Amino acid sequence: MDSQTSPSSQASEPPHTFQVDLRGLVDLLSHHLYSSPKVYLRELLQNAVDAITARRAEQPDAPARVRLFAADGRLRVEDSGVGLTEADVHSLLATIGRSSKRAEGLQDVRSDFLGQFGIGLLACFVVAERIRVVSRSARTPDAPPVEWTARDDGSYTVRTLPHEERPEPGTTVHLVARAGAGEWLTAPRVLALARDFGSLLPYDVRVGDEAVTDLPAPWDRSYASPANRRVALARHCHELFGFTPLDAVELDLPVAGVRGVAYVLPSAVSPAQRAGHRVHLKGMLLTERGEQLLPDWAFFVRCVLDTDSLRPTASREALYEDETLAAVREALGERIRSWLTGLAAGDPKRLAAFLEVHHLGVKSLARHDEEMLRTMLPWLPFETTDGRLSLEEFAQRHPVVHFTRTVEEFRQVAPIASAQGIGVINGGYTYDSELVEALPSVRPGTVVAELDADTVTAHLDAVAPADEAALAGFLTTARATLDPLGCDVVLRSFHPLSVPALHLDDRGVRHEQARAQAEAQADDLWAGILGSLRGSAPRARLVLNHLNPLIRRISSLNDPELISTATESLYGQALLMAQRPLRPADSALLNRAFIGLLEWATHGESAPGEPTEEQGGH
Repeated sequence: MDSQTSPSSQASEPPHTFQVDLRGLVDLLSHHLYSSPKVYLRELLQNAVDAITARRAEQPDAPARVRLFAADGRLRVEDSGVGLTEADVHSLLATIGRSSKRAEGLQDVRSDFLGQFGIGLLACFVVAERIRVVSRSARTPDAPPVEWTARDDGSYTVRTLPHEERPEPGTTVHLVARAGAGEWLTAPRVLALARDFGSLLPYDVRVGDEAVTDLPAPWDRSYASPANRRVALARHCHELFGFTPLDAVELDLPVAGVRGVAYVLPSAVSPAQRAGHRVHLKGMLLTERGEQLLPDWAFFVRCVLDTDSLRPTASREALYEDETLAAVREALGERIRSWLTGLAAGDPKRLAAFLEVHHLGVKSLARHDEEMLRTMLPWLPFETTDGRLSLEEFAQRHPVVHFTRTVEEFRQVAPIASAQGIGVINGGYTYDSELVEALPSVRPGTVVAELDADTVTAHLDAVAPADEAALAGFLTTARATLDPLGCDVVLRSFHPLSVPALHLDDRGVRHEQARAQAEAQADDLWAGILGSLRGSAPRARLVLNHLNPLIRRISSLNDPELISTATESLYGQALLMAQRPLRPADSALLNRAFIGLLEWATHGESAPGEPTEEQGGH
């Protein structure tokens, strides 16, 4: 026989059960699962509401009330729910991880419950050292009331009570604060938390005599006029988020069980900033940081809504990412898209006010949505050589829509292009170049072209051949000066007259310059590889303005050294005006030109008491 014993021949051993360190589990809950101790009150409200929901499923006319009383480091929560028998207590309260929603007879109404994970009263140990529950079952009226008392060391006791201890069905939970947690059980704190979590709960919830619920929700109320509704929603937004919105967008998705409102922020925010939306699940606040509720492009709104279709995570402080959430996110995005198109069609003034603040968000949407781009075309603002215009207005003015891909390129050529009648759009801002390139798809016949150095140079007036021939010596020296920097010198006549020189390049030139700089700094192996990548891109150009008085004076100089110094100065000034990053060679040139001009300006002058060359000075 095989020396190894087969599994069937082994003596069966009784299974072991896990031993749970309740103190360690409470520490895990408080430091890792829940973001704050305040969730204890949500769990209490949730259990009370679920108990009422369970009772009303069998007794529709049963009372539906929750009462909270806080004083002296103690909290009492009473509900008129379904209650528990002694067997229920042993089965449900004393078994960590089991949910009362699995109890017999409740499966048909489980979708109406808030809780799904059975953590329940365990979360209360985050703030309490002792929990006492007194309950009487509505399903078994003859069963005596039962008392369950538990401590944070994991021990508990169960005993039955006389009927007069709890005449009516329902449950009362008593908490005694643990050391250092008394503030969480004060009346003001309990009231604030109850209102924050439970303002939309469907039952009568009170802390002492103070009402907690405030129904119907602001977006479900009737108002005398649309203006009154806007005012009321703006007040609600200010109370909830601390700002007065530009507008309110109704979020009504009956199929998905979603009702609420999106408030449009009154000031611009970064698209990278994650929005915090308030999400209620069946009336109970689930999270106030629901980041994944809307598409990323809708960063200009803050939402508050109630839903019965989305799933919470285990901590019930976030939404579970699944197909339902993805569908709701898409549908909510469509609602915001419809609001934008509605403004474009019926309220241009409000749309303009919105775009003044949030044009970036709309551009983000329009670049992927031709219909949105077509709708927003007359409204989206762009920086152009003609001022701040929409693409539609700009295209009507110019047969060719030129654009630059960077802000630096635009600043470099805008004054010159404008003076020559070339229309240019600054495509350097987020999404702008993509939208300009998409223009022909929604405006057939529009010609779009990226502006380059050749286009600008071609629109500048050529200098008369005789004039250029007269300056041949000057141009030869200037070109020789800048040739090591990979820059040609061109003479043209253009406006404005105040611009002596214009530095023109394009992305191909900059790529070649970066490659050459890397090659110069690389070892032999990498220098060879980078050298093989050498491109045939055109060189940068320094365009000298023949109409500028300074250029005329410099071109009349006869000293080659002074011409070189002046050319370097013009080149450096043009680079700075174009806001180009300076290479080490450019920085060295600027320093050299500055020192050279100082030496030339002080040539032949001596400081007081300093000997001249005739007196033996050097």
